[in-house]
Amino acid sequence: MNNIAILCSGGDVSGMNPALKQFVEYSLEKNLTPYFIYDGFEGLIDNEIKKASYCDVAGIITRGGTKIGSARSKRFMKKKFRQIAKDNLKKLNIDMLIVLGGDGSFRGMDIFYKEHGIKFCGIPSTIDNDINGTDYCLGVDTALNIIKTSIDAIRDTASSFKRAFVVEIMGRDCGYLALITHLTSGSELCLIPEIPYDLKNYENEFKKQIKNGRRYFIAIVSEGIKQDSQIIADWFENTIGIESRVSILGHIQRGGNPTVKDRLMAYKFIVNAIDELLQGTKESIICYEEKGFNFKSIKEVTSTTKVLDKKLLEYLKN
Repeated sequence: MNNIAILCSGGDVSGMNPALKQFVEYSLEKNLTPYFIYDGFEGLIDNEIKKASYCDVAGIITRGGTKIGSARSKRFMKKKFRQIAKDNLKKLNIDMLIVLGGDGSFRGMDIFYKEHGIKFCGIPSTIDNDINGTDYCLGVDTALNIIKTSIDAIRDTASSFKRAFVVEIMGRDCGYLALITHLTSGSELCLIPEIPYDLKNYENEFKKQIKNGRRYFIAIVSEGIKQDSQIIADWFENTIGIESRVSILGHIQRGGNPTVKDRLMAYKFIVNAIDELLQGTKESIICYEEKGFNFKSIKEVTSTTKVLDKKLLEYLKN
């Protein structure tokens, strides 16, 4: 039997555990011996690599995060530690890897493959949905649903107290989560890194709405905008004339019971990734677009910054 391993790298997402479950079950179905690498590339260096079986994944499909842990590894950037990682894999005769992570993780694996020839397939896994070449990353749907529930709850108290709430959403360089939340939550304002804004443009309209009876505002802002969320809240209070609060959702967006969509996408990502490796593809990233699943090179995925759907951005501009 051939040996195959999986690791999680970078930020955790809901959907990783369903992916781990499918990885074990489908590997065994394909007569592969599955291994877990604990704590990402750090575990690969420290030889935290253990054979996995059905009992390791029983019941984890409902859990957020990742049972095998994740990490960001500075050591893996150094050649000497990549050599140690290679030696650890060689001892266990592991010649195929699946990596759940983002473009930084994929760039690291690209170097690793070129140095040591370890075949791998990357599965885009980030709630920011900021990986070029794929419309969907594992964990996005769960994050959006966590945000939806939070916004709905905030709306209750905003309307009760006649307040403006500035809700900060994750998205360091990409406004995807904030944009989709705005379009599906009925918020009054959305600020994202991709579109320049001037608060003065909203001043007359918002004052008019208050005069006509509006009791509250919900403003969705991406953490990637240049202004601090408190500045936006101060603008509501001092310029628009409505009491305001800031709510930073933070890391609750990463966790939670994986949605049906993320569980299904985890299943499909894993099956396609393993099949591609067995067909002889040496390094690739599995991407999902309207036409379905396809495999792209590291260069295609990591050389260009993700651009949000132009039609969605037009909705925001309107």
